[in-house]
Amino acid sequence: MTASSFQELLLGWRQRRRVSQLDLAVAAGTTQRYLSFLESGRSAPGSDIVVRLGAALDLDLRQRNSLLAAAGFAPRFDDAPLGSRELSTVRRTLQLILTGHEPLPAVLVRSSGVPVAANSAMTLLLEGVAPHLLSPPINLYRLALHPDGLARRVVNFAAWAVHVIRAVEARAATNPDPALDELARELRGYLPHEAATDLLAGTIAPMVLRTPFGDATLITTAMGFRNTVHTALDELQLEAFLPTDDATLTILRKHAAAPPSVAATAALAAVRDSGFTH
Repeated sequence: MTASSFQELLLGWRQRRRVSQLDLAVAAGTTQRYLSFLESGRSAPGSDIVVRLGAALDLDLRQRNSLLAAAGFAPRFDDAPLGSRELSTVRRTLQLILTGHEPLPAVLVRSSGVPVAANSAMTLLLEGVAPHLLSPPINLYRLALHPDGLARRVVNFAAWAVHVIRAVEARAATNPDPALDELARELRGYLPHEAATDLLAGTIAPMVLRTPFGDATLITTAMGFRNTVHTALDELQLEAFLPTDDATLTILRKHAAAPPSVAATAALAAVRDSGFTH
């Protein structure tokens, strides 16, 4: 066991989650005294308590594997990439979920903002996005807020951008990642100065999107995949864009019935190519 590494990880995650020793011990099914011994290095953990602590701290599966490795144990959760043969059934299921959302736009995205797969309805959002934003590595949140991306078609850009930035910052706070921190700083730079104070507000704004069929008002929902043993699936999120009124639903249906532009088709292909193979 790499004792100091395990101790530092455990203490660091507990402090980051702002949970007391007593509360964490209760959640993990152990005693505060034993947890104190683990954090001080006076006791060596077994693999089961490491797994329980990882779950109680709400770590993602990749982080739980890291905690196990620091304690000297083999990974407990499958680290196969999403494009592997082992996860072919999972990929088919994910594709069915995406297709089932049509004519509503839906996309699978990693916690970093990298898109994995998207349904055909996503061409509604990808229309007009500059080619340089579709070169690897594609980031969905940058694509959404960059002046050359979706931003120029969003009627209420300032309010909606605050919603997107707040979501990215919340994810960075929960699962610290220097890349996410840097992305959040970049996204804040796209926010109009007068809207910066709105980052402290708690309202959720829909997106009002200009389309050839009229303005569509959409809200974003996010769904994670729980009770999985695959790290690749655990870090995915399904983001779907839902209509807030009948007029928007009609717009989505009209878009689905119309042939997409060459540019939107190419943009969708770029998003799809960035995903399942990695």
